[in-house]
Amino acid sequence: MHKNNSIIMHAPRAQIFEAAANLELWPKFLPHYRYIRYLERGPERNVVIMAAKRSGIPISWTSEEIIDREKMEVRFHHLKAFTRGMRVVWTFQETPAGVLVEIAHDLAFRVPPLAPAADAIIGDFFIHHIANQTLQCMKLHVEARS
Repeated sequence: MHKNNSIIMHAPRAQIFEAAANLELWPKFLPHYRYIRYLERGPERNVVIMAAKRSGIPISWTSEEIIDREKMEVRFHHLKAFTRGMRVVWTFQETPAGVLVEIAHDLAFRVPPLAPAADAIIGDFFIHHIANQTLQCMKLHVEARS
């Protein structure tokens, strides 16, 4: 499964990057996020339980977050739940139109015969939809602050 979401934001690249990297603040400006709980915390690596909702349906997962300031990437590796093994990469690219923020989700399903159904349910219904909401709300947040 591969899902890609993107949006142009009009704010300084560093400000957008820090908003994406600072998970502790996500529930304050991302209304679909219920909570973020830190299991391990560090300047460049965190392990968190993330909880969101999609159309009122609560979901949660455990993820390792890597904050790579040199590459200007925020990477996640899902450690538990249905998306265990998923790799997520946030990138931030300066363009003439603004900063292109992209989120790429990649997951090899553990039971290949179920992959088409899992792609539709997990990939399209949950991941793609929640990532779009995340980008749209983050855009409102960072643009209001710049």
